[in-house]
Amino acid sequence: MSREIESSSIRPGNDTPAQAVTSPYGRVLRFLGEQLGGRPLFSLNFKQTFAALKHRNYRLWFIGQLVSLVGTWMQTTAQGYLVFQLTHSPAYLGYVGFAAGVPSWLFMLYGGVIADRLPRRRLLLLTQISMMILAFIQAGLTFLGWVQPWHLVLLALGLGVANAFDAPARQAFVVEMVGREDLTNAIALNSSMFNLATVVGPAVAGLAYAFLGPAWCFTVNGISFIAVITALLMMQLKPSLTPRRTTAALDDLKEGLHYVASHVTIRTIVSVAAVVSLFGLAFMTLMPAWATAVLGGDATTNGWLLGARGVGALAGALMIAALGNFKGRGKLLTIGSFVFPLLVLFFTQVRWLPLSLLALVGAGWGFMVLFNLANNLIQTLAPDELRGRVVSIYTLGFFGLMPLGALLAGWAAEWIGEPNTVALSALITLVFAAWLWLRVPQLRAQE
Repeated sequence: MSREIESSSIRPGNDTPAQAVTSPYGRVLRFLGEQLGGRPLFSLNFKQTFAALKHRNYRLWFIGQLVSLVGTWMQTTAQGYLVFQLTHSPAYLGYVGFAAGVPSWLFMLYGGVIADRLPRRRLLLLTQISMMILAFIQAGLTFLGWVQPWHLVLLALGLGVANAFDAPARQAFVVEMVGREDLTNAIALNSSMFNLATVVGPAVAGLAYAFLGPAWCFTVNGISFIAVITALLMMQLKPSLTPRRTTAALDDLKEGLHYVASHVTIRTIVSVAAVVSLFGLAFMTLMPAWATAVLGGDATTNGWLLGARGVGALAGALMIAALGNFKGRGKLLTIGSFVFPLLVLFFTQVRWLPLSLLALVGAGWGFMVLFNLANNLIQTLAPDELRGRVVSIYTLGFFGLMPLGALLAGWAAEWIGEPNTVALSALITLVFAAWLWLRVPQLRAQE
C-alpha cells in the first residue's frame, strides 16, 4: 500500500484528514469503517474510483455501453408504460417481464458454457447485433400503428434469448479488459455505468414518450447499439486464452454446477440473487401501475420514479468503486441486504411524489451495494477456467427468477393491489436477510 493511501485511510479512533471528517462522504465512510470492525478499510484517494479507465479497452467499453444502456432504459421504460396503456392490466406487465426472463431458464447455463469455449468478444458482437434488430422491429411496429400487447411479449421473449447468452459473456469479459488488478474497480464502474443509464434513460423516455411517442424511444435504443458494437470492434485484445475443450458441453455444465454447490460463499451469494429477484424487485415490475394508479401520475412520473432508483444505485456503485479493494465486503453486503427491503417498505407507505422519490433513492443505494458486492465476490472467487459457468449460474439466479417474480407480482397486484404486493415482497426479502445474518455467518466474514 502506498504512503499516500495509508495516510488517507480511515481508521476509527485515529486522526483523519480534515476533508474526510467534515464532508458527508467522509463521515459515511468513517461510519462504515466503524461498523466493519475498525480496520483500515477505505481509501480517500479518489483516483481509485476510476482506476479501470486507464485501460484503453475498458474506456471503449465504458463509453459504448453507457450510450447503449441509456437507449435500453429508454426502451424498457417506454415499453412498460405502453403495455399498461394498451391493457390497463398490472398482470400484463408481469407477462412481459415473465417472457423476457423465461429464456434464462433454458439457455443461461449453456450461455456460460459457450462463454468458456468461444472468444467472448465474438459472442458479444452476435448478441448485441441481435438486440439491435429486435429494437428496430419494435420501433417499426409501433410507428406503423400495428403494435399489439402480444407483439411486445414475443419481442421480450426474443430479447431474453439474446440476453441469456450475452449476460455471462459480458460479465466474464471484464477481466480480459482490465486484468485481475483492476477487476473490483471495473465491476463497480460497470454498475455505475448501468445506473447512470437508469437515471438518464427513464427520465428522457418519460419526456420523449409524452411529446414524441414510444416508437422514438425504441428507435433511439436501436441506434444506441451501434456505440457498443463499434467499441467491441475497436478493442485490441490479447489472443484468447479460452482453452480448447474436448469434453461434452453437458459435462462442462455439471462441473460448474458442482463447483458452485460445494462452495459455501458462492452458493449463498447465488441464493441472495435468487431471493431478491423473486421477491425484492416487485416494485420495479409494478412501477408503471404505481405511477398512475397509486400516485395519479403519467409516463413522466414513471420515468422520474425509475430515475430516482437509478440515482441511489449510481451513488452506491460509485461508493464501491471509490473504496477499491477494501476488506469487509461480506459485512457491507449484509448491510445492503437489510437497507434495501426496509426502504422499499417505507416507499409503500408514502403517497407524496418527492418523498417517494427519496425512498427510491435509498432503495436504489441498498440494491446496488447488495448486487455490486455479490458480483464482485463471485468474480473474485471464481477460477478463470470456470468463470463463465460460475457467472452464468449467478446470473441465472438473478435473471432466471426475475420473470417468475414479475409474474407473481402482477397476479398478486390484481388481487390485493400494488401497495400490499410490494410491501409483502419486501417483507419476505427482509426476513431472508435476517436468516442470512443468523445462519450464514461465513458471508459476513468474507473479505
